Formats: sequence, C-alpha cells, structure tokens
Amino acid sequence: MENADMGHSVMTVEADASLVRLTHLLYALHALGLAIGAFGAASVLGSFLFGWPSIIAVIINYVKRGDVRGTWLETHFSWQIRTFWFALLWALIVALVSLPLAVILVGIGTWIAGLFVLGIWAIYRIARGWLRLKDHLPMPMA
Repeated sequence: MENADMGHSVMTVEADASLVRLTHLLYALHALGLAIGAFGAASVLGSFLFGWPSIIAVIINYVKRGDVRGTWLETHFSWQIRTFWFALLWALIVALVSLPLAVILVGIGTWIAGLFVLGIWAIYRIARGWLRLKDHLPMPMA
C-alpha cells in the first residue's frame, strides 16, 4: 500500500487483522481515558495522562511495537505514543509557566486554559488517528 497523503509517500506492508483489531482497542483505551476526564471529576488531560486506560494503552504500544514494525500500523503506534508523551511534556511546560504566575493569581487561568487546550488537542489526535485506522490508512509521517 502506498500513501501519498499530504505529499508524503510511504510504502507499507499489510498488517495482520489481529494487529488491526489491537490498534482499534488501543485507540478505544485512549478514548476511554479522555472520556473519563470529560464526563468525570478529573480533567480530560489529567485522565488521559494518569488514568489506567491510557497508561495500559501506552504500555501495550511499547510491548507490541515490534509486531507492527514495517507495517502501516507502525505509524499508528508512533502516533499514539507521541500523543501521550507530547501531552505530558506540554502539561509540564504549562505547569512550569503557571506555577510562578499563581502568585499573582494569573497562573490559575493559564493552568486551566493550558489544560483545556491540551485536552482538545489530545481528543483531536486520538480521533484523527482512529478515523484513519478505520479507513486502513497510515498516519502521515512528519
């Protein structure tokens, strides 16, 4: 399968159907982590980063990464792993910026706004990846 999406040409090998189902399950776990935050007491991002569904998904991503190497699913595993770690990195940056600003009460606003934006970003990333997986498309390599 060749993907010429967004000007990128990536040759991929077809993946085993069980690995496609596993990748759907991993997106579902990430989505569950986000939903728990959206409909529960935790924040969307906090639930995504520190809730069991996403933590389990990332662990499985790392454990099964070798099984998808060389297939179009490898891009989805990288997408999910990068989404998790970049969300954590940006949450730490928001915290580092917001903490000193908390002295003048602006930090509370930057913290809430930052986590809100990151939550929307995580929802977008998981939804975009899952939709592309549904269509049997690899994620564009950036």
